[in-house]
Amino acid sequence: MAWRCSGRTNADLVANMHAAQIIKTDRVKEAMTKVDRANYVIHKSEAYDDSPQSIGHGATISAPHMHAHAMEHLLDYLGPGKRVLDVGSGSGYLCAVFHHLVPGGIVVGMDHIPELVDWSKGNLRQDGLGPSLDKGEIVTVTGDGRQGYSGLAQYDVIHVGAAAPTIPQELVNQLKSPGRMFIPVGTFAQQIIQVDKDENGKVTKKNLMGVMVGFLSLSNPSLICGQYVPLTDAERQQRGY
Repeated sequence: MAWRCSGRTNADLVANMHAAQIIKTDRVKEAMTKVDRANYVIHKSEAYDDSPQSIGHGATISAPHMHAHAMEHLLDYLGPGKRVLDVGSGSGYLCAVFHHLVPGGIVVGMDHIPELVDWSKGNLRQDGLGPSLDKGEIVTVTGDGRQGYSGLAQYDVIHVGAAAPTIPQELVNQLKSPGRMFIPVGTFAQQIIQVDKDENGKVTKKNLMGVMVGFLSLSNPSLICGQYVPLTDAERQQRGY
């Protein structure tokens, strides 16, 4: 279970999630093993705890098991040359993981807090991905994630790391045909929604799981812990929503 997946090292953390069947595929396991979470958190002693952590400015880095769930659900649309948008990219952690899953592709990390965007660039360089930034394989931008990033649209995959009250239509518009989005939706009661657009542009939505505060439900394995922060404007986020 998720709360048992913390480790003493990054390798331990990933291995524990694999043993718990949160990570199910070798591709996700390899990508998450390559990205040391300690490079993307403020408190290094807590880097391998399977829990969300504050990164300042009203933002968090999600719990590792949440990232693993997202990668597994998006994996069919990730591969060589693919294009990814990570909305609410925060520390840059998932940009790094996505980069290893789309060789030769482009990953766009978007956050509306300029200080986080700048910090994420430093984190990525510390993790050895400076050349990927310099070559434009990883792009970090400041902006309102609810509007997406049209400059490099359309995207095979869109991952949203904050909860929107409803699914922003502009993000759906920027999804390729075919393409897939993973987005938490709701205020107090949140659901993870998978949005698929087929080759003809038809959009379907699937409820993947519920998100609860502070615990993983034993009676309902489709409930996972660690609620997402709201997808809102920068001013409201800075003042605590």
